[in-house]
Amino acid sequence: MSGGEPLLTGVAAEAIATLGRVALGSVSPAKVSAVETALRRVHGGFVAVTPVRAPSHVANQPVGDEETFRGARARAAGAQRLVPGALLGIGIEAGVAWRPTAARGGEGRGAEPPGPRLFTSAWVVAVDRYGLEGSACSAAFEVPDHLAGPVMRGAELGTALDAAFGLERAKDGPGAAGVLSRGLVTRSELYVQAVLLALLPWVAPEPPGG
Repeated sequence: MSGGEPLLTGVAAEAIATLGRVALGSVSPAKVSAVETALRRVHGGFVAVTPVRAPSHVANQPVGDEETFRGARARAAGAQRLVPGALLGIGIEAGVAWRPTAARGGEGRGAEPPGPRLFTSAWVVAVDRYGLEGSACSAAFEVPDHLAGPVMRGAELGTALDAAFGLERAKDGPGAAGVLSRGLVTRSELYVQAVLLALLPWVAPEPPGG
């Protein structure tokens, strides 16, 4: 739809109110932008998000979906508690995980054997004042070997990215997605869809006759 019109009709007024008073468990500009963009889709206009430093209670570089999800959930719950008047807390946590892939380079003599490769993605968790919770995961993409190596040795992906490309806190801007795609997909854009899908408990329609 155009003209900044909301995409939603028939959503309960209480749900819309909840989605209008949002706290985010991070002060990262990329994450703030993602949540503001998602809420603009919901409301058809700008909605202020209150960012706050909520602890993730996981490692600075979470490894695996379980740890990454726990970090997002802790940030969401923390944001909801730390911001007076917030009706919804949102947490976004990026992590890495090993995932299986096919052989590279075809099936010829020079092909790399199939095996696990390092991917990165982010979990988004939303929780309201009543404890209703929604979650979603962003798209995942493979981490190139020159970044995967430092991460395997204990570095954060953002730190490895800065070192490799001579950048400073790229994770607050384009992120690995933006740098590696040459701006085709930024970190914030990667998160928007996951934020919207995490809001399904508040916006999903009831089945007819349900």
